[in-house]
Amino acid sequence: MLTQTHKRVPAAERIAVRCVDSDIHPYPRRGELVEYIPEPWRSKYFLARRVGETIYYDAPDYAHAYAMRVDTFPPDGEFACSDPEMAFRQLIMEAGADIAILEPLGAATRLPETTHAFACALNDWQANHWLDGHNNWHERWRGSISVAIEDPEGAAREIEKWAGHPYIAQILIKAEPRPSWGDPKYDPIWAAATKHDITVSCHLARGAYETLPIPPVGFPSYNHDFMVTYSLLAANQVMSLIFDGVFDRFPTLRIVFVEHAFSWILPLMWRMDAVYQARKSRVEIKRKPSEYVKDHIKFTTQPLDYPEDKTELIRALKWMECEKILLYSSDYPHWTFDDPRWLVKHLPKAAREAVMFKNGIATYHLPETVPVLEGQVRVL
Repeated sequence: MLTQTHKRVPAAERIAVRCVDSDIHPYPRRGELVEYIPEPWRSKYFLARRVGETIYYDAPDYAHAYAMRVDTFPPDGEFACSDPEMAFRQLIMEAGADIAILEPLGAATRLPETTHAFACALNDWQANHWLDGHNNWHERWRGSISVAIEDPEGAAREIEKWAGHPYIAQILIKAEPRPSWGDPKYDPIWAAATKHDITVSCHLARGAYETLPIPPVGFPSYNHDFMVTYSLLAANQVMSLIFDGVFDRFPTLRIVFVEHAFSWILPLMWRMDAVYQARKSRVEIKRKPSEYVKDHIKFTTQPLDYPEDKTELIRALKWMECEKILLYSSDYPHWTFDDPRWLVKHLPKAAREAVMFKNGIATYHLPETVPVLEGQVRVL
């Protein structure tokens, strides 16, 4: 008996993009990632550890569902967001995202070589299991080039390898490794990113050993201290990028901070501008720090911190000119998922289109239209 497989193809009719989700976390199925880890590190390092068998995410309900939405686990018992078809149904068809940026999270190790090997494996896995013609027939997924910022030269080579992929939207790094990003050691990454005009996104990570986020007074005591520390970490990287002249050396560089929150950026811009004004003769940057932020840096909306009086949030969003610096993100499939239909209601009306899709299209160089999907929910 002969069986025929019908290849799914996108519709010829197209529709305007009205929701770009900038933070989706696909996870490999058990055992799926190991085959992609290059030797000698697969045998020398990773086969002695559990690769792709666990999800580490120390949130309040971790013991219950790995801090994931309970409805995102496939019926076969695999990890949440390990089934592209299920994610497509929940995120694209039911929640209304038109384009979703995939951010596979890499393992943190103490050795730059092994972290680089894991990042390379993620890129090959993502290309074969999410961005291929079978799983991305609808053209809604966009991927990330995962790189180990601890290994700038290796990261630059990986960017060169994947920069021409039609469904790659960004480079993905983490903020924990020291020194800060203004150090010239990272210039190969910024140079490769600007050469290919690709945005660099930084997703919060857990770090490893001494690379854990650490405030000046020492390691945090509790998880809630730890989570707040991510904003402090991002603030220091923002200052380093600006005052160490990264944006003057690479004037077309675009940076996105994912899940580092954003409400802190307004007072930070005020403070940086005040220091700059007082010390302008001794500072080598060419513009006010707040101008660099608005021209080069974006933040994702999740997590959205807001006071009991939500009108205060609206005022703060207007003061920081959120239409210039925010990108919508859902954090699917985590328990902190922000549905786009809920999030849009918390934005100033004048900023809704910019945050929900216009900034995403411009930041990631996305198409303004996508193939029509019959029955898809529309956000705007």
